[in-house]
Amino acid sequence: MGTTPTLRWTALPADAGARLDKFLASPDRLGSRGRAATALERGKVFVNDQEASLADAGRRLAADDEVRVWQDRPGSAKGRPAVGRTTDLDVVYEDSDIVVVNKPPGVLTVPLDRRPSAPSVYSQIVERLRSHGKRKPFVVHRIDRDTSGLVLFARTTDAQSHLKAQFKARTADRVYLAVVYGHPHPAQGTWRDVLVWDEKALIQKETHPRDPRGTAAVSRYRTLERFADATLIEVRLESGRRNQIRLQARLRGHVLVGEQRYVFGPESTRSIKFGRQALHARHLALEHPRDGRRMEFEAPMPQDIEQLLNELRGG
Repeated sequence: MGTTPTLRWTALPADAGARLDKFLASPDRLGSRGRAATALERGKVFVNDQEASLADAGRRLAADDEVRVWQDRPGSAKGRPAVGRTTDLDVVYEDSDIVVVNKPPGVLTVPLDRRPSAPSVYSQIVERLRSHGKRKPFVVHRIDRDTSGLVLFARTTDAQSHLKAQFKARTADRVYLAVVYGHPHPAQGTWRDVLVWDEKALIQKETHPRDPRGTAAVSRYRTLERFADATLIEVRLESGRRNQIRLQARLRGHVLVGEQRYVFGPESTRSIKFGRQALHARHLALEHPRDGRRMEFEAPMPQDIEQLLNELRGG
């Protein structure tokens, strides 16, 4: 492979029998099954100097197998690294049907009419696809501007319909990490509310179960780590209402650290300083709209939340 930058690992006896994709997805290698699948699909993976494809994802490794990932290999038309002026776009996975992006905080998912010039992931993808003569993407779901993590777009209307149906049927899996004030009790459970979107105030509100405008909001949470005045929790969405986690946490007295909108009264004096709501879309799982295979994607903890957790641990 010459001098092309390459990642390489040797399978240890403890790795014998491991699937190739799981071996690559280890946090100290590629970091997620999605990135492993992308590398395999793009022809970047070699086992003992033989190229491995996506069809080899389930291959079982033997001790002393050498696994390499050729980082700069051009890749196929079905799986390209980010190119052009939008090189800061963190594309976790892309093929002819879907695009999965790890969105940074402070960037909109899609443009807003009231803020047409604000940067958005959608606009970046449009620019990127335009440079290749491709059609615009189609929105599947959104996450808030100051929430980081995984967001999904479709490349065709058929793919969009298929993916939206999964979200509606709650077969797509979406998992978030949040840092909240206080200590939720019990340590794990389910939040169930009926919410309504206030079009004037542009906020989500709790409403009566019989309100015809109301929609059910269901989240399952569990405690991951406790600190003196805060808790790191994992939240798995069963429904996907706007600002759902932010309001549901607030309704239980556990405002997100850094929250600016869903804060009332004395909560505005909370003492932990953080520049945005501490919320990260970490995990996304879905069925591929073309062939139905189950796909899972992970977005590593962003640096600002990692720093916040380190400060809380030290405090």
